[in-house]
Amino acid sequence: MRVLIIGCGYVGLQLGAELVQQGHEVFGVRRSRGAEADLQPAGVKHLVADITRPEQLAALPQPWDWVVNCMSSSRGGLEDYRAVYLQGMRNLIGWLLAAPPQKVVYTSSTSVYGQNDGSLVTEASPTEPATETGRVLVETESVLIEAARQSGLPGAILRVAGIYGPGRGYWFKQYVNGAAAIEGDGKRLLNMIHRDDVAGAAIAALQHGQPGEIYNAVDDEPMTQLGFFQWLSGSLGKPMPPFVPEEATAALKRGVTSKKVSNRRLKLELAYRFKYPTFREGYAAELLRLDREGERQA
Repeated sequence: MRVLIIGCGYVGLQLGAELVQQGHEVFGVRRSRGAEADLQPAGVKHLVADITRPEQLAALPQPWDWVVNCMSSSRGGLEDYRAVYLQGMRNLIGWLLAAPPQKVVYTSSTSVYGQNDGSLVTEASPTEPATETGRVLVETESVLIEAARQSGLPGAILRVAGIYGPGRGYWFKQYVNGAAAIEGDGKRLLNMIHRDDVAGAAIAALQHGQPGEIYNAVDDEPMTQLGFFQWLSGSLGKPMPPFVPEEATAALKRGVTSKKVSNRRLKLELAYRFKYPTFREGYAAELLRLDREGERQA
């Protein structure tokens, strides 16, 4: 297959490397030049374009067999979200309709689910996020689903949980840097997925995903914040983070959720098998990697 990855960064580069290993011809799009040093070792060919500028998309070659849109917002503000995700998706669809691929996969986010009661969440659950940025992601999904229904563009959506992996992982970094704190009773649920499993889930969606359908990309075990730090503390032999009242972080908690996101559909319908079924396997591999790097530097 001839594959185009829009936003060939942390996840996209891993995805591209795996697709190359499987024998596909892969091109990665980044907004700036000079990315060859990152992409070339993985066998991914570099293209330059900004998804927010239709004329730059129009300058890219066509056709493609598979297209993956895993763009991320670099600045994170509402206007950047609208430009990169919503308008970027509209631009991408308009460009692809001239030469439709066999499959389009978009990596959205489980942040579109606003549930905060610890309930089980499936792809059929309401998407009512509390934040404006979350609502932009819901609207972006709707644009792709509508294109699948009205224009026949074969688009599928992955709602991706909190990504961790080599060099990434918010709560892990907070703990290692001594900045972690357990909020309230620590029972808020965290949903996670290793970077390599995001790439694997994207490949499964390219191969088996159905147009207009949505699949949650999250590992097998949502974990409480307390449980995560207990495991990390035990694994490293270091003290637990302090508890802080929820009021102490209230200003930062708009949009914070607590839910159990189900991956049943990903596993049953796309036949995906996780490399790291829970955070334990994933972070054990990360701790081993860091130990080896430390030994090399010593």
